[in-house]
Amino acid sequence: MLDCWTDTHCHLDAPEFDVDRDAVRLRAREAGVHRLVLPAVSARHFEAVRELAALHDDAYALGLHPLFVQDEPADALSCLALALQQHRDDPRLVAVGEIGLDHFVPDLDRALQERFYVAQLDLAQAHGLPVILHVRRSADQLLKHLRQRPRIGGIAHAFNGSEQQARAFIDLGFKLGFGGTLTFDRALQIRRLAAELPIDAVVLETDAPDIPPHWLYRTAAERAAGATARNEPAELPKIAVVLAALRGLTLPALAEQLRRNTVAALPRLALLDD
Repeated sequence: MLDCWTDTHCHLDAPEFDVDRDAVRLRAREAGVHRLVLPAVSARHFEAVRELAALHDDAYALGLHPLFVQDEPADALSCLALALQQHRDDPRLVAVGEIGLDHFVPDLDRALQERFYVAQLDLAQAHGLPVILHVRRSADQLLKHLRQRPRIGGIAHAFNGSEQQARAFIDLGFKLGFGGTLTFDRALQIRRLAAELPIDAVVLETDAPDIPPHWLYRTAAERAAGATARNEPAELPKIAVVLAALRGLTLPALAEQLRRNTVAALPRLALLDD
């Protein structure tokens, strides 16, 4: 298998990996995934993703996830600002993320999410960093604020919007993250977008331990019986095989294109590759 894949979104610090984290990273490397991007989801995770990235020659992002902002301390944004300043010269720090808006989960404070989102966009702009966006039924609101800051760029993670929204992100310099969902035959919209959008707008991710590909999927009954479906970064090359088939590309051609796309989205990765 080619050894030049980058998983642009992997939560290696998640508790699901506590029992075998080093083995998970080794399996990914043996499968050809030479680099992971580890986005933080809370101020409590900043040091963990930074240390893991240094340990495994990976990259990381620092940010406050919209699902968890209600539980952050009052000084969380100040902590993020301080961390971005302290580590501004660390080439492994490649983005501000995972940030964004979640309009799917009920009973979340949308005004608070938006306040955190806007503040983190401003921090990204101040530090010259791209962003890694959480986009769930929130694309239009995310785009509204991005249009006021048109030179940020980054990745719209786990993209699941319309073609019009996809092209709006692309026009603002974003790449769209695709992963395990595109391996499901019934995911018609995502598969169509992955197949038909400009190839230079696509990056691959696993979102491990979440969004497993179809070969890891477990039914509700299986899960109730104790079966698990933990995703791993080692699955990325197999997801790439599905994407290559959808695009009608050879695997080496896809790998080279995705390498260029990923560095365009997260330019500091070029420093690590050098």
